[in-house]
Amino acid sequence: MTDGPVISRDSVVVLYIGGRLPSWHTLTAKQQAAASEEHVELMLSVAKKHGMMQLEGYKLLAPIGTWQRFWPIEFPDLAGAEAWIEAETMPPYGLYGHYEYSLARRWGKEYFDTWVTNPPAPVVPSTNNPAFTPNLGEDKSSTVVLLFGRAQPGTEALSPEERGDQEHIDLMKSVAAEHGLMRLEAYQLIGRRVDWHRAWVIEFPTQEGAEAWMEAELRQPHGRHAHKEYHLARKWAPDYFSSWVPR
Repeated sequence: MTDGPVISRDSVVVLYIGGRLPSWHTLTAKQQAAASEEHVELMLSVAKKHGMMQLEGYKLLAPIGTWQRFWPIEFPDLAGAEAWIEAETMPPYGLYGHYEYSLARRWGKEYFDTWVTNPPAPVVPSTNNPAFTPNLGEDKSSTVVLLFGRAQPGTEALSPEERGDQEHIDLMKSVAAEHGLMRLEAYQLIGRRVDWHRAWVIEFPTQEGAEAWMEAELRQPHGRHAHKEYHLARKWAPDYFSSWVPR
């Protein structure tokens, strides 16, 4: 165990921001079904060939235009990540999607796992045949904060005391304990974006916990040294998509 979060180089994670374009709804039900079936078979083949390690979806409570869902998709190497992106955008299904991809590494898994006070039960796959797609739905048993952020320019030059690092850590751990933090996963981009360098998935059993976490993130002095964007979400069909991961 290290004293702080470290980057894992044992895998590559595709962070996918996406949704369906309005043009999808111009197709007939038969056309949608045919495109979806072909798409699912293709993506399952990529998952199997490249040993996909994780596939999780989150549905935004308040969609932003055609951005409706967020997906962390993990592979052992870059080849799997590249194959997934290429296959996902392939016609005909790929013609009707909003696709925004970033490549990342897991950041601080062992470190942040110690913050969890109320871990969820392991997800049990709902099917042995993921090629057959059921009616998908959101899991309303928890609330997820999707957080995208970066340090403000120049923050690295400040001391930990000036930034209030330990004060911030202590505060967030207290929120985790009080509200039963279920999961805290972090990803660091391989390439930097202007608006965010890291992404977090933060899960609580209630919206109250999610709101308390977001409020605490803004506390000073830490709050003025970071740029962060928050979105509330639900897990998207976790029992189904867990069946996509080769076992």
